Amino acid sequence: MSEYAERTTAGATQSGSDPAASLRDVLTFPYRSYLYSYPHKTAYRELNPPIPLQSLWDKEDTETYFLYMHIPFCAARCGFCNLFTLPDKRQDSHEQYVDALERQAKQWAPVTSRRPYSRFAIGGGTPTLLNETQLSRLFDIAEHTMGLDTSQASISVETSPDTVTDGKLSILKERRVDRVSMGIQSFIEAEASAIYRPQKPQEVERALEKLVRYDFPLLNLDLIYGLPGQTEATWIYSLERVLAYDPGEVFIYPLYTRENTIVKPEDIQRQGPDIRMQLYQAARELLKSKGYTQYSMRRFAKEQSSAKALLPYSCQEEGMVGLGCGARSYTSEVHYASKYGVTYKTTQSIIADYVGTERYDVADYGIVLSREEQKRRFILKALLHREGLMLSAYQERFGTDVMSDYPWLNELLVEEMACFDVEENERVLRLTENGLGYSDAIGDWLISADIREQMEGFVFS
Repeated sequence: MSEYAERTTAGATQSGSDPAASLRDVLTFPYRSYLYSYPHKTAYRELNPPIPLQSLWDKEDTETYFLYMHIPFCAARCGFCNLFTLPDKRQDSHEQYVDALERQAKQWAPVTSRRPYSRFAIGGGTPTLLNETQLSRLFDIAEHTMGLDTSQASISVETSPDTVTDGKLSILKERRVDRVSMGIQSFIEAEASAIYRPQKPQEVERALEKLVRYDFPLLNLDLIYGLPGQTEATWIYSLERVLAYDPGEVFIYPLYTRENTIVKPEDIQRQGPDIRMQLYQAARELLKSKGYTQYSMRRFAKEQSSAKALLPYSCQEEGMVGLGCGARSYTSEVHYASKYGVTYKTTQSIIADYVGTERYDVADYGIVLSREEQKRRFILKALLHREGLMLSAYQERFGTDVMSDYPWLNELLVEEMACFDVEENERVLRLTENGLGYSDAIGDWLISADIREQMEGFVFS
């Protein structure tokens, strides 16, 4: 047993333990939670004692790493957002934060730069809320401190309509950014207002016209369905406006609300019947008719080619190096980050602690993944995407058969949510088109009892 595995909770779930509910029961409510990572950050706790980063990363043997920088500032907090962000447009706050990020990078570089970076992403928040000087500094830190080679790494940056300027787009172009992602959510002003997003359609169109002129290799645009007052007609209108700009990638998100978001669950319930599945299916058919391939419940994209000789990177997202307050880092056995909060006061306090910190050389908040959770993560990361779960890849990694470890996965076949395909003599468990639409229910169903207990025991502040 490794030094990290010894830290796992006593009485861990037995491998293959049955889910609390049958899949059929779970599918009656398709929108349960968006499981964009496993385990979710609400399962993280204090690591006692803290783990030195040197010993943590020395044992990581993936070929390449993913470098991520988190900028936790935005102009305003959207009503659906429970991410780690803070409405703060003050340039002195931004400068102090980037100073801290650079300080962290200098301490991490000797530890995490032993492998090349195949991916680099700047997210948030809104990274392009930073002024041009601070935005340029992020790329300098990535290249000159962390050792990023922009000729062999895919580079992605998030933006918002109100922060798209010629000066900032010129910086992204000069820094060889491959993908620019912009959240639009809706082209209907009343729908945007209903989720507390101060955005006018004219501002969105202006930003899109600029983005198209700069001709980035990949433009990604996001929309949300299930907004208050939204109908199928208004939803399709927003989607058609997006498609008019011919983005290479479109993400469609169902609206989720939580106790700690401005828009409350009861606000949505008062709107009447839940039509999210109807809206999703309408969007899926329209996107398919326009030549987009569905890669997950949310992601639709056209085939892309890169002018760069990109290094490979595992879809399991191990070797994830997260700089900045709110960023998560993933090794095969340990996931860690700064503390998590949602309220303005708590988020502000966590960022202040990060900015005031001098040393960032230990992981003191996160989760140690037992063998069971490593298996669950492997299954989730593969199954909820178009590539599916290759049975031989699981066997090679864990030394066991996934269908023997988790016989209840057969419920996916019974309910016609998944099927077995054969590719190059390899068996792949893959969600059907219908199954992809129920990914959020299936993902929730796959959460282990231990992780669910941790998540439900998290106290939001």
